[in-house]
Amino acid sequence: MLSQEQLDRINALANKSKVEPLSEAETAEQKELRAAYLEAFRGSFKNQLMGMKIVDEEGTDVTPEKLKQAQEEERNKQ
Repeated sequence: MLSQEQLDRINALANKSKVEPLSEAETAEQKELRAAYLEAFRGSFKNQLMGMKIVDEEGTDVTPEKLKQAQEEERNKQ
């Protein structure tokens, strides 16, 4: 995950862009920070999915096959 400093900088640039145009350097920095944020978010979300198991009211495993296969592939990588 991104550091608090990086998150603060993303927010500062977003707020600044609402008031005045960003310089080319600030725009490039904003683009890099956003890309890093999205990469971290996607990785975190993928980890959550890989640990998920869906069970119905009767206790039957109803996890979609596609997710089960992805979880198995992830286990085999490790």
